[in-house]
Amino acid sequence: MATTAAVERGSGLARYTFRLRVSSSARAGLEGEWARCRWVWNECVAMSRKVHAANRDTVEKKTCGPAQLDRLLTETRQSMSWLREGASVPQQQTIRDFATSRSKAVKDIKAKMPVRRRAGMPRIKRKRDALPTLNYTQRGFRLKDGRLRLAGGIILTVVWSRALPSVPSSVRVYQDSLGHWYASFVVTTETQPLPATGRVLGVDWGVKETATTTSDAHDLPHPGYGKSAARKLGRYQRMMARRRPAKGKTASAGYRNTQRKTAKVYKKVARQRQDTARKWAKAVVRDHDAVAVEDFRPKFLAKTSMARKAADASIGATKAALIEMGRKHARDIHLVHPAHTTMDCASCGARTKHALPLSERTYTCTACGAVSPRDKNSARVMLVRAGLNPAGADRVRAEGPQVPGQREPGIPAFQGGEDVKGVH
Repeated sequence: MATTAAVERGSGLARYTFRLRVSSSARAGLEGEWARCRWVWNECVAMSRKVHAANRDTVEKKTCGPAQLDRLLTETRQSMSWLREGASVPQQQTIRDFATSRSKAVKDIKAKMPVRRRAGMPRIKRKRDALPTLNYTQRGFRLKDGRLRLAGGIILTVVWSRALPSVPSSVRVYQDSLGHWYASFVVTTETQPLPATGRVLGVDWGVKETATTTSDAHDLPHPGYGKSAARKLGRYQRMMARRRPAKGKTASAGYRNTQRKTAKVYKKVARQRQDTARKWAKAVVRDHDAVAVEDFRPKFLAKTSMARKAADASIGATKAALIEMGRKHARDIHLVHPAHTTMDCASCGARTKHALPLSERTYTCTACGAVSPRDKNSARVMLVRAGLNPAGADRVRAEGPQVPGQREPGIPAFQGGEDVKGVH
């Protein structure tokens, strides 16, 4: 098992998302296109289930891939004028999305992955449950006079909050739970290198503090945006519970209005978390040449007593923002395997004989006697495992006896004073 993994740098693809101003005629056109694409998706699901049922009773197995579905779409468009009224590009892209979703589910089944970890087979999209999403390739849209023109004569006004770095190769037009429309362009981006600083940083994720680093100035405290919004959310959710329609009945206007208010609060919290994560990531990348980050996956915390606080910390979103910012500015981001990072001593490399309970916030090494806050010690361990120069961080690899027999295999011993650029 690899201890660390480096994130690739360089140019790549990125999504630039912008808000859309949609007129009543454009909205009607988008909703019509979505109705056709949703019908195509549901027909693909029905055909897939039909082929699967037929294969159970026959030796000769049939397939339901994008080639067969494309031919079926061509035949159906010739016989159905309603389907022919819409653009062919988003309908074809719907088939591509269905094929991708189905192949991922089939791959997980063949790999015999646990059911809880498998990607589910594509399901029917119901009108009231599925939000509109339309995908267009280059031949299905163009930008002219600052407006987005889609196949089928739909013209949309884009709120250009920033310039596109290159000509977009595709665009996704979608509606969120608040009814707002957005356009997400796929563009090619180039790195924007920052000046070298000669400093490195270790990052340890946590629940009490979202990120603890080897530099006190770059610690990220728990923002608590979800906790601040909990009272308002609770009130709206109780209103929804009182107005919840019976099974099979249409929801009332009061229920839908409260549902919209709830979605608005959730959206605000998500944006606050994203904004905080991006600002912190930009500060970290600006001030350090290399960052060693714990490759922590917080999904398991959802089954613990810390689920609410862990979700409010948004560790996954913060880590993703840091990785993306490092790629954008050509910084080295090292993902460190989290095993035993709380048990190892950053000063001498010794490992405790037992796991530290969460209530114990101070790390004391029984080998060299080093004492430090638990999370700070873990952040320094990240630097050591990533092979970065400890002299670039405060109090990492302090003088003390070495314990070779208790070192983590594959972690080099640093004496201090090495050149950061000389370590690869």
